[in-house]
Amino acid sequence: MNTAPDAGKARPLAGDKRKLIVILSLLLSVGFAVIALVNYHVSKAAIRESIVANELPLTSDNIYSELQKDLIRPVFISSMMASDTFLRDWVISGEKDVGRMTKYLHEVMERYHTFTGFFVSDRTSAYYHADGVLKTVSRDEPRDKWYYRVRGMDTPYEINVDPDLANKDALTIFINYRVLDYQGKFIGAAGVGLTVDAVNILLNKYQQRYARTIYFVDPQGKVVMTGSSSGLQGKDIRSLPGIGALAGRMLQKEGGSFQYEAEGSSHLLNVRYIPELNWYLFAEKNEDAMLAGIRHTLYTNLALAFIVTLIVLLLTSLTISRYQGRLEVMATTDKLTGLANRQAFEILIGQMLPEAERSKKPVAALLMDIDHFKQCNDRYGHLVGDKVIQHVATIIRSTLRQSDIVCRWGGEEFLMVIKDCSREQGLQIAGKICDAVRNAPLQLDGETLNITISAGVASGFEEERLLVEADAALYAAKESGRDQVKAA
Repeated sequence: MNTAPDAGKARPLAGDKRKLIVILSLLLSVGFAVIALVNYHVSKAAIRESIVANELPLTSDNIYSELQKDLIRPVFISSMMASDTFLRDWVISGEKDVGRMTKYLHEVMERYHTFTGFFVSDRTSAYYHADGVLKTVSRDEPRDKWYYRVRGMDTPYEINVDPDLANKDALTIFINYRVLDYQGKFIGAAGVGLTVDAVNILLNKYQQRYARTIYFVDPQGKVVMTGSSSGLQGKDIRSLPGIGALAGRMLQKEGGSFQYEAEGSSHLLNVRYIPELNWYLFAEKNEDAMLAGIRHTLYTNLALAFIVTLIVLLLTSLTISRYQGRLEVMATTDKLTGLANRQAFEILIGQMLPEAERSKKPVAALLMDIDHFKQCNDRYGHLVGDKVIQHVATIIRSTLRQSDIVCRWGGEEFLMVIKDCSREQGLQIAGKICDAVRNAPLQLDGETLNITISAGVASGFEEERLLVEADAALYAAKESGRDQVKAA
């Protein structure tokens, strides 16, 4: 009789103990967290300053040095061709021996390992290549506009991206150099080319080596060349998040270092003008990746500081999670078949349909019903009826993909939603399931129980319409004699 008061005291004490543990845990956690976060932000500021002032500019310098070897080299080759006395003398003397020119271009390609080499004569309009005279350029031919553009340029050369006629129209970066005679008169255009793929490989190599996003921008702000994974090719930097507001300052001859925010993260950027290409070299680093090291240290410190608190919370969390997991399974799973129930269906379909609308790929709804199920229950009893439902559920689940939605819709009804599936494909899948059920009778205490199902199919993007049409199609299948598939 005296235990009740003691028990009454124990409950408040237990509550006070829990409160004390929670308060101490919070105090320790907050104290260590503040210290760790202060250290993190101090280190973050120091690393950011180091990268902005030293690392990114050094990366640009290194890339520029490699560009002089890898990408700017063709400019010097083209310049050499334009000033070559053989080429000029051959043109001035009347272009009499075509074989000498083709041999010359072939040697340029072989010696300097270029993708292509060419010369276009202003006197004859002939387009010479290592394989011979490819064509005669004309003002009326859109593909020859580049030549007449180069003909009227004030600058000695241009870099242009065009299909290469001599190499099955492979997209090629051409260095088109003006060729002048000894009196400074324009007599043609010469140059070499690199495939765009080859240059992209160089950029990808730089990006992997320096762990930066690297791309080239022309003076108008268009991204003219980039690595394969950036997705920036052809875009105007003025339209890019964060960069747009700084574009005017970036496209200055002196370049510089910049910082901007985009998509929830901070980016550090160094811009350098490449006079040989008349392009800007952008070397960019995402601050999140840059600070991975000190974040790791921060997380380690926090983990050590919170270890005692985590043990307490972990035990509580495990207990709650265990029961919560059971409740979730009970709430979303049909106990008899193990399939999803209607509540789970609403969650899953809410995720699938928006994705289908974005991808413009419809989903198919397959509504199936076991034929003559009431008669089976009346004859064999509900336990056998349950086995029939389980049997059909197993066949359906084994026939479909793991990513497809399969749920028990009603007593003997099943609903399947299959993504990226047209009406015709839905009919085929439903027919396959019907055949599988028909060909797999249930063996029960020495008796064979033949089972058939009817199915209705609809396809589209709207949940209510799918269900209504699939239900109508199922009704039509049953009205037509069952054991068949109908589509809305």
